[in-house]
Amino acid sequence: AYAARYQKVMDEVQRVDATLGKTALSEAVAHNLFKLMAYKDEYEVARLYTEGGFAAKLAKQFEGDYQLHFHLAPPLLGKTNDKGELVKQRFGPWVLTAFKVLARLRGLRGTALDVLGRTEERRQERAWIERYLVMLQEICEKLASSPYESRDGSYQIGFKLASIPQHIRGFGHVKLRQMQAAQKRWDELMADLRT
Repeated sequence: AYAARYQKVMDEVQRVDATLGKTALSEAVAHNLFKLMAYKDEYEVARLYTEGGFAAKLAKQFEGDYQLHFHLAPPLLGKTNDKGELVKQRFGPWVLTAFKVLARLRGLRGTALDVLGRTEERRQERAWIERYLVMLQEICEKLASSPYESRDGSYQIGFKLASIPQHIRGFGHVKLRQMQAAQKRWDELMADLRT
């Protein structure tokens, strides 16, 4: 269903691009909508560490007796600094066992039982997806209804809006700061699009 939602949006954007003989908007949306929808939450990080690829790479790179340590800032167990931001802590190899359990719980993602999904970062990630989809609908409607002479300007603004998520990076409080900065640019461009 998630993939179908992505595909439906892409079909609409590509249809608009095709009527204009362009591809830039479709390319920006393909990359950035994927980035928003495929965010790495705790369940995904756990899956990546435990699906087998990580252990295989370690076995190729290292021999003998070695021990893993992970530097993490878990949202429910983490310590915070004086600004209230999570700080990374060092965890031993037992974390891989916790990751296995967490990876199996990924079916909870987005449900009422998803305790990890209640953090500010996760709420903002989901909100960005919804805002992005609404914005794309507005861009498509604007391009379809704009007089020919104003389409290029609207198209360029739409392209810039569709590309904003590529500037959102990091995790935790770093990502939240990036989202706040991106939101300011978003608001400016949306005002331009509407005028």
